[in-house]
Amino acid sequence: MGSPPDVAPRLAEILGIVLGSDGIPVRLRAWDGSEAGPPDAPPLVIRSRRALRRLVWSPGQLGLARAYVAGELDLPGDAFAAVSAITSAGRPTTSDPLTARQRRRLLTAAARLGALGPEPAPPPEEVRLDGHGRRHSRTRDAVAISHHYDVGNDFYALVLGPSMVYSCAVWDDERTGLDTAQETKLDLVCRKLGLRPGMRVLDVGCGWGSFALHAARRYGTDVLGITLSAEQAALARDRAAAAGLAGRVEIRVQDYRDVDDGPFDAVASIGMSEHVGRAQIAGYASHLHGLLAPGARLLNHAIAWNAGPAEHDPDTFMARYVFPDGEVLSLTEMVGALEAGGLEVLDVEALRPHYPLTLRAWVQRLEEHWDEAVRLVGEGRARVWRLYMVAAVWTFESGRQGVDQVLVQRPGGPLPPLRRSAWV
Repeated sequence: MGSPPDVAPRLAEILGIVLGSDGIPVRLRAWDGSEAGPPDAPPLVIRSRRALRRLVWSPGQLGLARAYVAGELDLPGDAFAAVSAITSAGRPTTSDPLTARQRRRLLTAAARLGALGPEPAPPPEEVRLDGHGRRHSRTRDAVAISHHYDVGNDFYALVLGPSMVYSCAVWDDERTGLDTAQETKLDLVCRKLGLRPGMRVLDVGCGWGSFALHAARRYGTDVLGITLSAEQAALARDRAAAAGLAGRVEIRVQDYRDVDDGPFDAVASIGMSEHVGRAQIAGYASHLHGLLAPGARLLNHAIAWNAGPAEHDPDTFMARYVFPDGEVLSLTEMVGALEAGGLEVLDVEALRPHYPLTLRAWVQRLEEHWDEAVRLVGEGRARVWRLYMVAAVWTFESGRQGVDQVLVQRPGGPLPPLRRSAWV
């Protein structure tokens, strides 16, 4: 049986139901070549009925994401514009259920296109951690971290570039290159921490060792870096040895809760506390307080949720594909936890405008090296990374998320310098 001549208009009706909007904000092209939607809107291609069936079973963010990861839906043009348009037109939250009337309309429209049937299996890149114990237990955290970070160091090198830094950079302006912006960020952290030769520094969630190497090479410190990713640790050790810093930089595969060999003169936590969890954040602050020497500083660099109360939702694209068990707290929650943990706030700096620039640079690198990325990790996982970074641009540009550096110290040392004079 051939496709009816009006596939795209019917798909447009379905997409409008899923998005909760009267029209669609994209130029939709169907598997039969028909098109619908505003001619000048960013393009979206639905390649098969299977993509439509995913929307019937999961009518929202997760269904759309599954279809994209599986290659049944595509964003062939400006992906930033397409994702922004779709997300801006969507229902208030991705987990809002359809009304009974919307569900009937969706099923009727899908039936007309021959798209009803059993739920397709999720793409293999999707993960569920239910069988790995209690959320944010040591065992389950290790599995969650491995899912995201142990996808191959060569793949991350394609995306991140020579800096191998996987957190928001600090840009002087839009013309600043990614590597320069990342070095600026690393140096800013070092200066905020007041690093000096001979200091002992803990790098919590050290990644591939970039901050540890910078602090040891530029500031003469001794750094212990910890990560739950075996692949990260292996490359970080190799980089330290290649830089002649193996005697100054130690890398461990270790949970932060198991570090007991303080005190440290400074602690950096850059893009790690998002993995801690709301229920554990008080213990995180308290444990790091105990590892600091009197008067020593901690810098916590983390994404912040700016869009009102948020609870962990296991049925989002990010939870199923990107950061399983990740929880983004508000700045208020983070500062409150650090203060409750006995730490004094010295400075808070918002970096939200810097993250879209960082993400766009990563996406550009991924797209420029797309064939190599697919060779390294497969097309599905490469699609996961493209979609998540493109979507993240919208969350930061729209103000739903921010990223903040909170500088605190353990009381008991000398007064800190006049505000910002030491690091600007």
